[in-house]
Amino acid sequence: MTFRLFDAPLREPSQFVGFAGNTIDRQSETRADDSVEQALADAATRLLLMHGGRLYLKLDADNFDPWFAAPESQPFKVALDQGVLLGFSDAGPVLAVPAGIEPEELPETVKAIDYRSVYMQGLIDEAAAGALAQGAALLAWHASHAFCSKCGHRSEMRAGGYRRHCPACGTDHFPRTDPVAIMLTVTADKCLLGRGRHFGPGMYSALAGFIEPGETIEAAVRRETLEEAGIRLGRVVYHASQPWPFPYSLMIGCFGEPLNDDIQADLNELEDCRWFSRDEVRLMLDRTHADGLITPPKGAIAHHLIRAWVDSE
Repeated sequence: MTFRLFDAPLREPSQFVGFAGNTIDRQSETRADDSVEQALADAATRLLLMHGGRLYLKLDADNFDPWFAAPESQPFKVALDQGVLLGFSDAGPVLAVPAGIEPEELPETVKAIDYRSVYMQGLIDEAAAGALAQGAALLAWHASHAFCSKCGHRSEMRAGGYRRHCPACGTDHFPRTDPVAIMLTVTADKCLLGRGRHFGPGMYSALAGFIEPGETIEAAVRRETLEEAGIRLGRVVYHASQPWPFPYSLMIGCFGEPLNDDIQADLNELEDCRWFSRDEVRLMLDRTHADGLITPPKGAIAHHLIRAWVDSE
């Protein structure tokens, strides 16, 4: 067996995807139940304001600033009691807080921009985008887990948002992350790309699907590829992962080796699925394909899987 750890690059591929630049010290194991209140009492605390899948950004000339001090957040109807302590940066505590004001009610100096556009357009730096992914995922989890799954009683936020406690039955609930396998099936000369019905014009991407209970990552890659494309896989190798706050997933990117070429696409899942040559994919990456076909944007892990294969010559 080849031991690959010491041959690996110092910066793994996961560090180059969107939402992966989080530098916050989470301190998730050492939080008091009043850690949000303690943070709000600190003048250095910075807030990310979120509402309806959008991040509020202060517009200063041509720059966007995602950070609000606690006092300047008040006009945006923030629910500080529902805020989550993300952790601590070099500048001080960092919280994600639900805002209540609708986008059309915002002043001209503040914009509400959806999470996907924030990262695709590079409106904030990598560290802030990583904090956005953490905050969006935690707030979404709290919004969908307000009641105890054991007894049905309303639960309470504890540990600065890193736990929910049921006062009725005493059960503790912890934030979840849903693992998703995203895979690029490749040979030396071609790769398999699919097109979902919700994709933008001309876009093709790697196949993907949720990892099921009792399933390894590799088994999920093989199952999803067979289900969606009718392609059986042999070897599967991991490449990179990406936090994905829609609502709280972890995309786990892999490459798979096909054992057959004949595609039997599940057209209930996909609009189209086919093989692409390396030269054609290079044109798609460069946005110069004659038919206007494209790959996902640079921040997406699918882009990094595709680019890594194209550049592997």
